Amino acid sequence: MALEGIAERNFLVVGRVGMDLCPDPPGTSTPDATTMVVGMGGSSANIAAGLVKLGCKAALVTSVSDDAVGWYCEGQLDRYGVKRTYVSRIRGEERTSLAVYETRLEDHQSVIYRNNAADFQMTVADVEAVDYSQFGALITAGTVFAAEPSRSAAFRAFELARAAGLPIIFDVDYRPYSWPSPEVAEEVLSRAGALSDVIVGNDEEFGFMAGDIGKGLAKARDLAQGAASIVIYKMGHEGAITFADGAEFRTGIYPVEAVKPTGAGDSFMAGFLAGLSEGRPMKEAVLRGSACASIVVARPGCAPAMPDTAGLEDFLAAHPGPTEC
Repeated sequence: MALEGIAERNFLVVGRVGMDLCPDPPGTSTPDATTMVVGMGGSSANIAAGLVKLGCKAALVTSVSDDAVGWYCEGQLDRYGVKRTYVSRIRGEERTSLAVYETRLEDHQSVIYRNNAADFQMTVADVEAVDYSQFGALITAGTVFAAEPSRSAAFRAFELARAAGLPIIFDVDYRPYSWPSPEVAEEVLSRAGALSDVIVGNDEEFGFMAGDIGKGLAKARDLAQGAASIVIYKMGHEGAITFADGAEFRTGIYPVEAVKPTGAGDSFMAGFLAGLSEGRPMKEAVLRGSACASIVVARPGCAPAMPDTAGLEDFLAAHPGPTEC
């Protein structure tokens, strides 16, 4: 599958949006909190917001509960400029995801409420209502596959995107608490990876897909030798290994004083894809993704912490790096 659609800078993003709550001021533990700051969360929504901040267009496909939390998420999508034509409201016992996480590294706590998650109620009919011809590429994160009917809907979205000529971009995003068992997750995520053109994950996620953490790099290499055009194997502070065009290269990171561990992956994806969409060389696009990840972990919040184009350029101009590999 050719990746030319990425250059259209118009992305269809499938997956969850949620509400984040963070104890304030930064550094406060949740048990000690008297004030919380609210923000938009959810991997897919964060990626979409990051792309829009970097000058791209993005639309989200998901379900939210028809209540104040769901309405808040809709309003936040509007605020960030993410199109929500394909965001459906549902009524029942399902609820939009809620995350409580701390802006601190030591003893960091992150608690995510996803029992009866509303986004898992996304249906095949929801994804069949999308006009795929309006978009250049499809992005999704692995959590969308963790339960039905969302799993079947996401695979149907892959089929429809493929038929419309859109490249499929897959962030593995393995969250054990969302899945019925590791065995189901391994099978389903591997199936999704085999259908994707661009695959991004960390060393633990590729290791999980391989059935052994020590075999993660080999798994990434195998996927790159199959249908995928680009595979990025992230290794945290050790940088990333990218497989593309029959070659592989390693990149470092931009060291920062981190205030939290969350949000880096979503920001990386947004920065990387925005860089590719601008026609930048592969290595430069990966490094721009790494810079975006560093910016986010050095600030409170996830979507609110993601840089716009001017902020990214200022960071790259002023910040030493990347580290040598």
